[in-house]
Amino acid sequence: MKKQKLFLLVVLLMTLTFPCMSQDYDFSAVAPSGQSLYYRIVNGKAQVTFPFLHSEDYYYYHTKPTGVLTIPDSVIRNGITYAVTSIGNSAFSGCIGLTSVMIPNSVTSIGASAFKGCSGLTSVTIPTSVTSIGNSAFHLCWGLTSVTIPTSVLSIGDGAFRDCIGLTTVNFNAYSCLSAGSNSNRAFFGCNNINTFTFGNNVRVIPAYLCYSMASLTSLTIPNSVTSIGSDAFYYCSGLTTVHFNADSCTARFYGCNNISTFTFGNNVRVIPPYLCYDMDSLTSVTIPNSVTT
Repeated sequence: MKKQKLFLLVVLLMTLTFPCMSQDYDFSAVAPSGQSLYYRIVNGKAQVTFPFLHSEDYYYYHTKPTGVLTIPDSVIRNGITYAVTSIGNSAFSGCIGLTSVMIPNSVTSIGASAFKGCSGLTSVTIPTSVTSIGNSAFHLCWGLTSVTIPTSVLSIGDGAFRDCIGLTTVNFNAYSCLSAGSNSNRAFFGCNNINTFTFGNNVRVIPAYLCYSMASLTSLTIPNSVTSIGSDAFYYCSGLTTVHFNADSCTARFYGCNNISTFTFGNNVRVIPPYLCYDMDSLTSVTIPNSVTT
């Protein structure tokens, strides 16, 4: 009886000491790269998640994944195969030992803070199946130097790549991405070392605030596929000196880009939108192509 009471007392003390130790996964399985991953079944699909609800260390009492990680496209539980379609909120938050992550084509969403604070991460393959990148998904991933946004992405959350100070190159291929964070918490907020930002030839929408205040950018090319540029997409890109503008009938403004000295128009441009070159006092020469009607 005394032993039973003592056992209950120990359990009570552990509960009081670790109040957030409730399990938040359905099962675990070993990834192809050898690390243990944890999963929840959501609407008949598998979501990569974290082992326990804990505000600071989601892998409390569990080994954090390290090194090169390959996330499988499917996982088996009790003889049933589940497609892995999402990476849950904070799934790998704080896993500073991760160096590379391969995300399968089955994944369509990357949750908020999914890789937040993974400072050792140098490479992430985001497949063309991904449609959303959550808030702070890669916040503080200092090791990332290059990011490619695939064609399928429709939204990038607030601060998704915030303070990724190692980033120098972004390849933006999303056809119709409608959001890239908010004015106060932009997707690339604090990524002050990005000096190369390229747009894919099929990009139709450049969302608001996308390149807001990227002072290290010196050159930009707007492809002729672009039909919409959101407000302040290039606000105060003070390092810009050269812009090649190929978009036809597309409203845009380069407010605060006072060092642009070369602004060229593509031969297919028919409409030069209002205020496009407003306040560009460094411009020395402009050529208007024959295609322009307005």
